[in-house]
Amino acid sequence: MTLRFSAPRNCLTALLLAAAVAAAPALALAQAQPKQSKKPPEAPGKLPRVDKTRGLDFLFGALKAAPDEASAKHVEARIWALWMQTPSDTAALLMQRAKTAMDAHQIEVAQKLLDAVVKLRPDYIEGWNRRATLYYLKNDYAHSLEDIEQVLSREPRHFGALAGLGIIMQDIGDEKRALDAFRKALAVNPHLDKVPELVKTLSEKVEGRDI
Repeated sequence: MTLRFSAPRNCLTALLLAAAVAAAPALALAQAQPKQSKKPPEAPGKLPRVDKTRGLDFLFGALKAAPDEASAKHVEARIWALWMQTPSDTAALLMQRAKTAMDAHQIEVAQKLLDAVVKLRPDYIEGWNRRATLYYLKNDYAHSLEDIEQVLSREPRHFGALAGLGIIMQDIGDEKRALDAFRKALAVNPHLDKVPELVKTLSEKVEGRDI
């Protein structure tokens, strides 16, 4: 199942960036403190070996049909494993070093490494996605949204990027777009941690105001 935004992609990007820019004065106060408590979903630390003959379409179908949480997490890890694969050994090494730098809170080092990944392999969606997370941790929402858009233009089913989009929209106070993004993420992956609760809360706030 392929999810598409209702608005044209360029128009959506402009709207989201405008929202982030409008929120810039409030966000500027937090620029010096990278976030650690809340960030978009990312690949697990240990990824399984994957059978390339069972591609993403098969795995997304299996994810929706998963009978329980444990089965869903197993399939989810296989999806991440496919997303993380790159034919470039250099890009893979840079990604590994960027993760090490991020884990050590060396944000600027990680950004330089991810900039190199994106420049080297602009077709590699996890380079964009990892850098979007890094920008989010720096409270640089405008650049994070730009990278999220790069991810979703290549893989509209990327539940990590969709959830990240929802988190940013929620942070800047655009609860309607946050709800829309979280719902899209859940439509792809019904087993995302904490997202169902966010959808429930936001649904009551956004859709229950006129009742």
